[in-house]
Amino acid sequence: MIKGSIADVAPSVPRDTLQKGKQRGDVERADGMTDPQTARPSKVLVVDDEVAILQTLRYNLEKNGYVVCVAGDGRQALSVVEIEKPDLILLDIMLPSLDGIEVCREIRRRSNVPILMLTAKGQEIDKVLGLEIGADDYITKPFSIHEVIARIRAHLRRANAAIHHEHPPVLSGGDVRLDVGSQSVTKRGTAIDLAPKEFGVLQVLLENKGRVVTRQALLDRVWGFDFYGDQQTVNVHIRWLREKIEDDPNDPKWIHTIRSRGYVFRD
Repeated sequence: MIKGSIADVAPSVPRDTLQKGKQRGDVERADGMTDPQTARPSKVLVVDDEVAILQTLRYNLEKNGYVVCVAGDGRQALSVVEIEKPDLILLDIMLPSLDGIEVCREIRRRSNVPILMLTAKGQEIDKVLGLEIGADDYITKPFSIHEVIARIRAHLRRANAAIHHEHPPVLSGGDVRLDVGSQSVTKRGTAIDLAPKEFGVLQVLLENKGRVVTRQALLDRVWGFDFYGDQQTVNVHIRWLREKIEDDPNDPKWIHTIRSRGYVFRD
């Protein structure tokens, strides 16, 4: 179920017309976030096996100036990502052929495109797992169209800001080196594969090396001020980060917990 007025809901559309959105020249409004280099409307991929949700989201996103492409199952979603190169993905967890968790995992192996998971109430474990493997945010069904649009705009703003940062720094602490420009991390010269949120957490800790960073500060900086999750999300990502960069995750040398306050990176 999607909250909103009748005016927000798309008219009936035959199933075969849901395979792709309007072409760029057909967009009726120009309110959608645009790429600052090309000035083109941002492209959003919507992945859901419920036709009514695809119709409604596509209709409202196009009305707000976005180019929209859609997929009805996990395998089709991976094909569309490869072909269309979307700027943001709305990804349902419960999908036929390949579920949303596996789709997210596969996309993260090749792209840092923002991924917003669509989840049903009661899928708390799936939410945490999705965030752990690299999803940027989640939206719980039933949802408001206005909330979806606001989340999309916020994540596209952050993504564009990160892409066009002029002089990305190289940060280091202990045996760890983080290159913001290349989005890479090494430990003693060996590359470490981090999910985007793990990278963001490590970046904030290294930028504030020797200073305590609260869980709320990490949420605000890495997930954004409009993130609706709780601080447990940070704890999960810290655990995963320690498993990747610490010699002994159970006795961390660099990322220390400061009880009731947050975390600090110490050389």
